[in-house]
Amino acid sequence: MLRRLDDLAAHLATRGDALALLGLGSAGAEHDRLDEHSDLDFFIVVEDAAKPRYLESIDWLRTPCPVAYSFANDRNGRKALFADGIFVEYAIFTLDELARLPFHGARVVWRRDDAPADLADYGTPPAGPRYDTVEFHLNEALTNLYVGLHRELRGERLAAARFIQSFAVDRVIALLHLTSARVHHRRDPFEPSRRVEQAYSPDVLPLAEMVPGYEHNRQAASVTLAWLEERFAVDTVIADAVRRLLPVAPDRSPSAIPRNSSEDHSRAENGLAGQ
Repeated sequence: MLRRLDDLAAHLATRGDALALLGLGSAGAEHDRLDEHSDLDFFIVVEDAAKPRYLESIDWLRTPCPVAYSFANDRNGRKALFADGIFVEYAIFTLDELARLPFHGARVVWRRDDAPADLADYGTPPAGPRYDTVEFHLNEALTNLYVGLHRELRGERLAAARFIQSFAVDRVIALLHLTSARVHHRRDPFEPSRRVEQAYSPDVLPLAEMVPGYEHNRQAASVTLAWLEERFAVDTVIADAVRRLLPVAPDRSPSAIPRNSSEDHSRAENGLAGQ
């Protein structure tokens, strides 16, 4: 897979309008973690006038191997599958555009002699949450559970699953990053869920119980609430509000939930905004 980038670089070096090829992700600075499940992420830096040509035609991409499938997934680039099974995602930028991008862990595969030597350092990691504190992530997780359980009561199970088994779990991971003694040295600044299984054992982060699937939102919420209460000082008002929504109703279909449902009752009783 790394040879594919080298082959692309060799072709770009002959074109005259390309400045550099940067590998990213597992094709970047941490390419030792590249495996058979990886794809190739890369940026091509080109002269200003050349960018439209690289976007409109993929003749340069086909040089090392035929392209079996591709589509424009962004105004700056495409995703593509080579005929031999290598999957790539790339973007085309000018030097000025590159300097304004948030990216991290890049590796210069090739650069033209007159291109800046520090291209890999042009990018900056993305900014973290506005409030990257234990208080913020803890209360976001709790209110994600609360809103998610109301979605479940309404019969919006998919939306509920996203709040309970995705958004709240994201906040749990953020809490671990802030409070765990173990440094997650390969944390992905763009996608915090990457490689968490290698960073935290199931007894620390019980993902199988927190993310049990579409039909198990209440069970997931119960596990995550208990996890939060065991480790942090949880406000009893929101914790009790979540707990009151946990018992399984006999019929959770939308038609079975009366207008004066437990959602409305809980909202009025606790003074908490539902949706």
